[in-house]
Amino acid sequence: MKLDQCFQLGMVLKPHGLKGELYISLDTDYPEDYQEMESVFLLQNGKLVPFFIEHIQLKHKEALLKFEDVDDKDAALAIRGCTLHLPLTELPELTGNQFYFHEINGFQVEDTEKGMLGVVKEVFEAGHQDLIGMDYKGKEVLIPINDDVVLNVDRNKAILKVSLPVGLLELYMEEEDKQDED
Repeated sequence: MKLDQCFQLGMVLKPHGLKGELYISLDTDYPEDYQEMESVFLLQNGKLVPFFIEHIQLKHKEALLKFEDVDDKDAALAIRGCTLHLPLTELPELTGNQFYFHEINGFQVEDTEKGMLGVVKEVFEAGHQDLIGMDYKGKEVLIPINDDVVLNVDRNKAILKVSLPVGLLELYMEEEDKQDED
């Protein structure tokens, strides 16, 4: 399994007790979807290593988990900070205007006013405001991800329909003009 064929589900936070149990964080809106998982991959030294789960107990977006063959605090400490990954095929299918960030890479961006603009190059998770990085006339434009801006996701045509905030494109083009003047 390669990293680009997986999504990051969470991270190993810290050991719990002396028998190898661990606290993990889950980066998902629906942690209950992963209550029955039997295994995950941990990213260790740049490689995905399979770990089998003995038991998992969810607590909101955290869980108390026990892996097979992680039987003491030292073994648990050795994997603290590792990220947990699952194959992309394990992601629940989204419908309508919901989308996974990785799936819109390469989509055309179409604005309700200005028409086709450019291509999604990357999505940035920026804490309180996630952003779409779009290539527009050779310049990266950052588009906020929210229901007022992202109106529709057409998976069949690979088009992201948006209603850009007034002046957003002009702001990026002005920056380019100012750099040209310097």
